[in-house]
Amino acid sequence: MYQIVKARTLAEKIFLMDVKAPRVAKACQPGEFVIVRMDEKGERIPLTICDFDREAGTVTIVVQVVGASTRRMAGLKEGDSFKDFVGPLGRPSDFVKEDPEIVKERKYLFVAGGVGTAPVYPQVKWMKEHGIHADVIVGAKTKDLLILENEMKEVAGNLYITTDDGSYGSKGMVTEVIRELVENQGKHYDICVAIGPMIMMKFVCLLTKELGLPTIVSMNPVMVDGTGMCGACRLSVGGQVKFACVDGPEFDGHLVDFDEAMKRQQIYKTEEGRAMLRMAEGDTHHGGCGNCG
Repeated sequence: MYQIVKARTLAEKIFLMDVKAPRVAKACQPGEFVIVRMDEKGERIPLTICDFDREAGTVTIVVQVVGASTRRMAGLKEGDSFKDFVGPLGRPSDFVKEDPEIVKERKYLFVAGGVGTAPVYPQVKWMKEHGIHADVIVGAKTKDLLILENEMKEVAGNLYITTDDGSYGSKGMVTEVIRELVENQGKHYDICVAIGPMIMMKFVCLLTKELGLPTIVSMNPVMVDGTGMCGACRLSVGGQVKFACVDGPEFDGHLVDFDEAMKRQQIYKTEEGRAMLRMAEGDTHHGGCGNCG
C-alpha cells in the first residue's frame, strides 16, 4: 500500500497529494507519469508527476475530478492509501538527458494551462536547480482555478499570469501573452514547452509555428490505460503513428495532428466508437503491437 502523507485542495475539483512511494521517487524525472489504483476494483488512472522528494521518498500528484474514479480519489485524506502506485512511466523531458551546460545556452518559455500547471512545475523546478532561467506563463479560466502560483513563483525566472475573465493577472488567453512577449517586448526564446488542455496546446502551436518558435507539448490528456494496450492515446505525429503513453507523453507540437486527436477522443468515449476505431486502425490501434515507434 502507498500511503498519502499530505492532501490538500488546490481549487474546485482539483486536489494535491503527496504519496509515499520511495522506489518511484528515487527514479522519476520531469515529464514522466505514474498509474494509480485505489483498490482491487479501482480503475487504473495515469497521472503526471507534479513533484518528487527523493530524500523523503514521496511523489506529488494532482488530481482533477472528471469522473467517478477521480471523484472517489478526491475523497482520500492523509493516512489513506493507494493499492497501486506504478512508475515512473513514459519518457522524461528531453532536456533532462542533456548536459545542463548545453541546456543553459537556450532560452525556455513554459506555457501552462489549467491543471497543465502541475506537469510544468517539475520541469521549471529542474531548470531552477540547474541554474537555468526560464520564463513561465500560467493561464486559468478564473482566479479561483489558478493552482500552484506560489510554488511557480519560487522557480520561474519571470512568471506571467493570465485569466480568461481578467479576475487575476492579465485578461485573455495564454497565446496573447506569448505574442506580447515575443512581438511587442522583443523577447527571444529558443524552445517553448506548452502543457494544458488540447485546444490550448493546439492554438499555442499555431502561434509558435507562425513565430518560428519550436514547441514541445505533453499529450497526457489523451491517456487512459497508460500502457499502450487500450489504443486511446494513438496519435499522428509528423504523419507517423505514435502513442502518448509509450512514445511520449512529450512530442514536437508542430507535428501533432491536434484536430485528429481531439476528434478521436470524442469517438473513443463510446463502446461503439472504440469498436469502430479498432476496425479502422487494425494492427496500429494498440501501442503494444510494436508499430508505435
